[in-house]
Amino acid sequence: MKIQHLDGFELAGFVTRTKNADEMEPAKAKIGNLWQRFYGEAGALLPAESKVYGVYSNYESDASGEFDVLAGADVLTGQAISGVEAITVQPGRYLVFSGEGEMPGVVIALWGQIWQYFNESGCPYQRAYQTDFEYYKSESQVEIYIGIH
Repeated sequence: MKIQHLDGFELAGFVTRTKNADEMEPAKAKIGNLWQRFYGEAGALLPAESKVYGVYSNYESDASGEFDVLAGADVLTGQAISGVEAITVQPGRYLVFSGEGEMPGVVIALWGQIWQYFNESGCPYQRAYQTDFEYYKSESQVEIYIGIH
């Protein structure tokens, strides 16, 4: 885990709105379908140098409220892809958690560690709930950036 200060940057992809309680119920979960849509409609159009991200933003409140999820990339080809939206990752300080293993299990496990970390009494950081994101470094490596005050 490390702290990193980032400038804001733009991404594009597909967006859905959900909440963590819904993601725990397969009948209500939306994030898996969002990623299927991203790879199905945009995956083949991604240039080799593009970086893939999952972004969490427009938080209603905290981890219990609704939020937007974007499955996207920093570079999408010039071809028009229906339904693509742009988002800005907010500048600021981020706590970076890293994981390696089989997807999506490693991402799910890492989020579990993140929730546990921020729920510990005496946690030295407070989540900002502006933008958080997953950066997929490779097919087996992910970094999750959590915005902090």
